[in-house]
Amino acid sequence: MFTTLTQVALGGAIGASLRYLSNVGAMRLFGPGFPYATLFVNILGSFAMGLLVVTLAKKGGTALAPFLMTGILGGFTTFSTFSLDTFTLWERGQPLTALAYIAASILLSLAALAAGIYLARGALA
Repeated sequence: MFTTLTQVALGGAIGASLRYLSNVGAMRLFGPGFPYATLFVNILGSFAMGLLVVTLAKKGGTALAPFLMTGILGGFTTFSTFSLDTFTLWERGQPLTALAYIAASILLSLAALAAGIYLARGALA
């Protein structure tokens, strides 16, 4: 049988390929004005994560989680994992922690992106 790392790697290749194809398809259909592909994969990936987390747990298929959830969905969109983490906190009765996680994820990720851009622009100027 495949090792867990192999499952994640193979699933990641599939997920990343699906993401690429989604981007190409959305660009052809809608043009570059709005990030439709990103929105689509985030919504679809989150929906699929919801289906998988319950189905795999109830049907004893957690051995497939590295391939399906971490690999395919992780390669397709990490937003599905963010959504699952947020929902889990909320369901555990930690709504303030869930909201803090949302705010921190968005604000710190945008700040890190900006820092990376400015650092690279300065270094490559």
